[in-house]
Formats: sequence, structure tokens, C-alpha cells
Amino acid sequence: MTTTAKKGMPPIIIIGALFFIFGFVTWLNSVLIPYLKLACELNNFESYLVAFAFYISYLVMAIPSASVLKVTGYKKGMALGLVVMGIGALVFIPAALTRTYGLFLLGLFIQGTGLALLQTASNPYITILGPAESAAKRISIMGICNKVAGAIAPIVLGAIALKDADGFHDRLLLMNPAEKIAELNALASRVILPYVIIIIVLIILAVLIYFSTLPEIDTDQEDEAVSQATAGKTSILQFPHLLLGVMTVFLYVGVEVMAGDTIISYAHYQGIPLSTAKFFTTFTLMGMILGYLIGIICIPKYISQENAMKWFAVLGIVLTVIAIFTTGYTSVLFIALLGLANSLVWPAIWPLALSGLGRFTKIASSLLIMGIAGGAIIPLCYGALADALNAQQAYWIMVPCYAFIFYYAATGYKVKSKTY
Repeated sequence: MTTTAKKGMPPIIIIGALFFIFGFVTWLNSVLIPYLKLACELNNFESYLVAFAFYISYLVMAIPSASVLKVTGYKKGMALGLVVMGIGALVFIPAALTRTYGLFLLGLFIQGTGLALLQTASNPYITILGPAESAAKRISIMGICNKVAGAIAPIVLGAIALKDADGFHDRLLLMNPAEKIAELNALASRVILPYVIIIIVLIILAVLIYFSTLPEIDTDQEDEAVSQATAGKTSILQFPHLLLGVMTVFLYVGVEVMAGDTIISYAHYQGIPLSTAKFFTTFTLMGMILGYLIGIICIPKYISQENAMKWFAVLGIVLTVIAIFTTGYTSVLFIALLGLANSLVWPAIWPLALSGLGRFTKIASSLLIMGIAGGAIIPLCYGALADALNAQQAYWIMVPCYAFIFYYAATGYKVKSKTY
């Protein structure tokens, strides 16, 4: 792989800023789920359509994103992605003014579309921007940027959107229909100012990225070893380790989103007030930050990225089972600790799945981004199970997900390419 180097701010700092934005916008969903459940009077399944609308865009838009990047290149593609995210945030204003859940979901889908473009560009970019054996370390650094923003986001939006949410819910029960509608409309309008600020920040960043010195990467060029490995290959389907990697991303993002986005509602189910529960997503993300720090220190010096992924998957299974068999704050704590278990999975998947793909890297990246749709499907299944059983027993859905992640880290990534 080659880059066109330019003087200016180091590329890793620019990409780090983008990962910060990814985290801030993405983890707002953890507050939007209980907030919109209250404001739009939804059940569990309906409220998790927030995650569905946001993450399903990755499935729909990942392949088009690769086509866009072929035209724009990485840098302009990233700027375009930020603009698209700004358009999605803009849709929140009429959605809040009319308290229309469908418009909120449309805004989330558009934001996810912008993020799909950004992630299709930035994840392979940071993977390629140095030695392959330390790629997990670089992605861990990006993960810290992402999760620090994610830890801040629910506190900021929660302080605005979920202010006095417990008292608000109790007061609604005593209101007549006209008063109830007026109060719900006022609640819905709380997100307007935060999203206006988000729009402004996204547009400013888009301009800064567009005029930055970020070097362009040519993923179509291959070194001799990679060229020999891809010789005679005509289809991305000839790389089983990539296809298994896509499934691993699907399941991983599903459990990662569940750990962060369900914990507030789950804590409320356990009898913990929303005024306290609104901070719990931050604890989950602090666990992820701790895991990333472990990755930065230990990978590859003390542990390989595949072994880290393998043992953290085992940790995920253990923590999930303990959460299911305990109650109250203890159970919620073990859901929060899933952030630690999830931390080193994403950084390891990318270098393992993209290994030896050469000119197929762009389309492979698009397929991996499509796997992020797991964040749409698995939490929605959790919501359906929570309605049918309860919010605690529904967590059993995570166990087979972690088991597959363990399989990929132990064996799946070794399945070599083949010809048809």
C-alpha cells in the first residue's frame, strides 16, 4: 500500500478526531432509546428501532460507500460523510417539533449513512497506515478516541433529554389527554438545541477535513507477496477468512451495541431510577477504554491480537451469564463490564479479516462495514425477547454471539483463500 505524504498534522490525529465524532454520535442512541420510548410512548421492541434505523444503514450503504470512495478518494469521502451526518441531524428538528417517531428514525438512518461512508474509509485507512502486526494497537488508540466521546455523549444528552424523567413519567399518569400531549411535545423539543450544535460541529469538521493535509492511500497497489496471494482471484467470495470476519463483525457489533444501548433501560427494569441509570452507558464505555489501554500496552509485545480477541470473547460469555443470574446493581454492573470484554474484539477483526487482500481491500472493507448491521438486528431481537420474556433473560442472546467470536479468533481467521 502506498500513501501520498504531505506536511501538516499527523494523519493519526485527524483520524482520531473522526473516531471521536463516530463515538459521540453513535452512543447518543443509548439515551435516545429510553428518551423516545417515553416521548413517543413506545414498547421495548419499538424503542429498539432506534438502533435498527441507525445500524441498518451500514448494510444498505456500505457497498455504495465503496463506489463513492473510488470517485472521491478517502479524504473527500470522509468530508462528504460528515456532511451527510449533518443532514441526518437536521432531520431531528422537524421530528422533535412534530413528535413524529418515523422522522426520528429517518434522521438516524441518514446519520448512519454518513457514518457508513466515514467508517468504510477510516477503518482500512488506520489499518494500512503502519505495520500489520501492530494494527490492533492503532485501532485501540482510535477506540479510545471513540469511547471517550461515547462516554461523554450520554451524560450530555441525558442531562438534557432525561432531566427529571422519573418524575415526568409519574406526572403523566395524572394528566388529562390534552395536558399529556403538551408535556410530551415539550419533552420532544428538548433535543433540538443539542442537535443544532451537532450540525454546526459536523459541518466545521467537514470543511477542516476537506482542506487538511491527510495523505491519500492507494489500496489498489500491492507488494509482491500480496500480489502472489491474490493472483488469479476474481471475486471477494474467494476469501473465506474475510466472509467469516464479516459474520464476526455482525455478531460483535450486536453485543457491543446491546451492552451500551440496553443498559439504561435494563437498569430501570431492575428498579434503578432513570436519574441514576442514565450514567451507566458511560461506565460501559469506560470499561472499553480500559480494554483499549490494555491493548495498546500489550499488543503485540505480550499477546497477539488474535489471542486477545479469543480470551476477551470468553470473558464476554462469563460476564453475560453472571449478569443473568444476579439482580439489581450487581447484574447491571456485569452488563457494564461487557464493555471491557468487547474492547479488543473490533481492533483485532480488521487486520485479521483484511490480511492479504490487496486490491480487494476497498470492497472487503465495505463488506465488513455491512456487518455493522448486527447493531440493528441483534438489539431488536433483544427487544422482542424482553417483551416476550423479560429484559434479563433476553440477554441469553449474547452467549452464542461471543462463542462465534471465540471461534473466529481461534480458527476462523486461518481459513485460507480458495479458488472456484
